[in-house]
Amino acid sequence: MNTAGTIDRPLTHDPKKQAPMKPSTSEPAGSATPDSTTGATEARQNRNREMQLMQEALARAHMHDRLHDAVRERRAMRLAVAQRMQRRAERASLRARRALAMAVMQ
Repeated sequence: MNTAGTIDRPLTHDPKKQAPMKPSTSEPAGSATPDSTTGATEARQNRNREMQLMQEALARAHMHDRLHDAVRERRAMRLAVAQRMQRRAERASLRARRALAMAVMQ
């Protein structure tokens, strides 16, 4: 095959940028009913491969989006925890300053 990548691992995940697949001579025709023209068989095989690649690309894009959402959510959680810890540290610092002030006053 002249094009880089396979059906399972295409060169790009965008179906519009992928090269159209050409039927190989080693594969069977893949049609249950014989076509009157050879062009129809080629078009059907090519369409089936392109549709399969589109489904795979869509699944990859969906998983990519979900992974990015998970990363974004983890970042947000870490930020919230860091802000909570900062507020807690500020309150502890204020308590320590008050305790020091009380000790100096007496």
